[in-house]
Amino acid sequence: MKLGKNFTKKKWVSYTIATCSAVILYMILSNFSSITEGFSSIYGYIKPVVSGMIVAYVFNPLARTFNDKVFGKMKNENAKWKLSVGCTIIVIILAVVLLFVALIPQLVDSISTFASNVDGYVETTQGILRNLEKNDTTGIFSGELGALATFTDKILEKVGDYFSNHMGNVVTTSANIGKGVADAVIAFILAIYLLLDKTRLKNGFARFTKLVMKPESHDNAAVFLDRCNSIIIRFISLDIVEGIIVGVVNLVFMLIAGMPYSVLISVIVGVTNLAPTFGPIVGCVLGAFILVLVNPWYALAFLIFTIVLQTVDGYILKPRLFGESLGVSPLMILITIVVGGRLFGVAGIILAIPFAAIIDFVWRDYILKKLEERRAKVYHN
Repeated sequence: MKLGKNFTKKKWVSYTIATCSAVILYMILSNFSSITEGFSSIYGYIKPVVSGMIVAYVFNPLARTFNDKVFGKMKNENAKWKLSVGCTIIVIILAVVLLFVALIPQLVDSISTFASNVDGYVETTQGILRNLEKNDTTGIFSGELGALATFTDKILEKVGDYFSNHMGNVVTTSANIGKGVADAVIAFILAIYLLLDKTRLKNGFARFTKLVMKPESHDNAAVFLDRCNSIIIRFISLDIVEGIIVGVVNLVFMLIAGMPYSVLISVIVGVTNLAPTFGPIVGCVLGAFILVLVNPWYALAFLIFTIVLQTVDGYILKPRLFGESLGVSPLMILITIVVGGRLFGVAGIILAIPFAAIIDFVWRDYILKKLEERRAKVYHN
């Protein structure tokens, strides 16, 4: 049977394509968890390489700043770029070292304080519960508070038994931490080499795409990638600036209020603020947990201040920094956070907003525009 040139316009072809598409979509949705697990497994093998590419991508704007502003008068482009990359690495290493020098003493102090006072926290809590029951003249809480205290005893006993019986997991956890540190070192080294070889890799990729793509398609792809790059770079830069501002404001508040662990908690708040939606909540909970071990009133004041700070950040700081160029719907951001977190972990969560912005402009400027043009042609003909 000869199909002919216009066989795609026949109804049975459209019905067949629609049916096959529906079956494929059903299979994808039915096995979505298996597909995501497969992607996660593959990503686990190539994670150091991907992490190195991400680190190089994040470091690249700083290296370009050194290249254009500091060493801009140098004529040797190769030497200029190598010096820029070297300065970038030195700045990053110094920043990390200073951060750890400031954080580690407070972190050790916080952990030791918790470990030494945990029995006192438990006894105080149980004493408060039993005194409330003893002084309850109305009978409203009769029996409940004592039962709650007993329940707390059982929970603590089970937690203690768990840690006693699962000390072998410490070895596995230590091995995982060691593997994570090794992957981070490999990713950092790969990032340095990727930055140093950026021009050669970029020219080679551009040459390859010109050979395999039509000139019009190549130009469209270049415009698309440039727009995606500008969205991601702008988001990362402004997100880091916003995190620094929030962390500094939190530090100033804690220093004025005389709260302990101000540097540690402010860094936690600033770093967790980089992740959209859930990040500030995590920072608030961690900061309050550290403070409640010292003084519950500190924790309460910190919670109130964090709510005020995040309200100002969400309604004043974020709109002024990001403007409307990255404006996407909360639903799209939430979906991107869930999917990105499942596939790429923390990096997927942090980059949820720019990914959502890219998906949004692809949908509006490419898919819908193509469909509108096709529909206009049909009506015109």
